[in-house]
Amino acid sequence: MIEKWGIPVPPFMGKEERTVYVYLPKEAEEEPEARFPVLYMFDGHNVFFDEDATYGKSWGMGEYLDENDVNLIVVAVDCDHRPPYGRLNEYSPFSFDDPEFGHITGRGKRFLAWLTGTLKPLIDKQYPTLPDRRHTWIAGSSMGGLMSLYAVTAFGKYFSRAAALSPSVWLVRDQMAALLKKTRFRRGTHVYMDYGTREMGNHIGMLRCFMDTANTLMEKGVFTTCRLVPNGDHCEACWEEQIPLFMPILFYDRK
Repeated sequence: MIEKWGIPVPPFMGKEERTVYVYLPKEAEEEPEARFPVLYMFDGHNVFFDEDATYGKSWGMGEYLDENDVNLIVVAVDCDHRPPYGRLNEYSPFSFDDPEFGHITGRGKRFLAWLTGTLKPLIDKQYPTLPDRRHTWIAGSSMGGLMSLYAVTAFGKYFSRAAALSPSVWLVRDQMAALLKKTRFRRGTHVYMDYGTREMGNHIGMLRCFMDTANTLMEKGVFTTCRLVPNGDHCEACWEEQIPLFMPILFYDRK
């Protein structure tokens, strides 16, 4: 079951509401006392429904979860669609200048402060969650992938695991590298990272930046799964194909 409701995000849009999508597993209805991990996702409009997706193709996350009976709550928040670069400003942890985009004012920290300080307590109150850090995860692609990586780094007290698909680390490589190197990651931090081979020629030094990021995470003691997707593209259809690969990593718990 997927619920859709609106919520204002005052730091960005005042009283104007944006959509929150909440997936509830079947067991939530069958077992009222059951509690579930929560996966927060960026670009909520692209997660569940093709008709809501920017380019007419979603991740199809609901179908995967239903078909595989995954006992997980997914909370997917819509992004700031306002032109010219509302999404870039909201999903960048740092400010940067780019020949294509011009100056981007990084407001990612403010967005995650809202998510952890306002949205998460609301979700934990209204839904049968396991609210602790161990069972609170985050995922996204492109700028959402960058933000997922940033979340387990700068907001590690809330998030223990992240899936960062095609993370746009190259846009803020120096700032992100400095943050990773100075961060003392909490025990039990897991990161899944991937990039499609067809993406690798799009920006200078992308492969090196990707590998440097993964190496730093491993040096810091983060449980890191890093892979190149054969013939992978920068699109929702490709990211959907990676769900069966990153989902077991989020759930992996060897005792």
